[in-house]
Amino acid sequence: MKSNLVYLLDANVFIEAARRYYAFDLAPKFWDSLIQKASRGVIESIDRVKQELAKGHDELADWINGDFDQAFCSTNDTVVFECYAKLVTWVQSQGQFTEAAKADFASGADGWLVAYAMARERVVVTHEVPSADIKRKVPIPNMCDAFELEYIDTFKMMRDLGVRFV
Repeated sequence: MKSNLVYLLDANVFIEAARRYYAFDLAPKFWDSLIQKASRGVIESIDRVKQELAKGHDELADWINGDFDQAFCSTNDTVVFECYAKLVTWVQSQGQFTEAAKADFASGADGWLVAYAMARERVVVTHEVPSADIKRKVPIPNMCDAFELEYIDTFKMMRDLGVRFV
């Protein structure tokens, strides 16, 4: 386990796990491990991701408002705002993205997640992949690459943290 890293989870980490491979009824140990790692300060997410997840009004929404609630950090911070402004400038300068993609970026949590990672030196955890050709969305990995931020997927994070389901 890399002891000095803090992992910052994207909404799709929670959504994919809950709906597919780590459903609450199939893999409760996954959810317990997230709570445990959050209580130790090695994983977290942001308030805007929580807001997105809460819209689901489902088991995941209930879970995030329970034991994991303390792991959602506020983006209401001057340094985060400054990083977000840099991201907005970068996104607006990229001709590859459609105006709809740029508008979606401005209204969603992804930019704030990356801004928080920039401000707090976090490793972004997402299932998105970089794409040089995508036009309809601004992928988190594209932003991370542009600003030299590390990003990984859930499985790499779990391996880094030594999570085992036995």
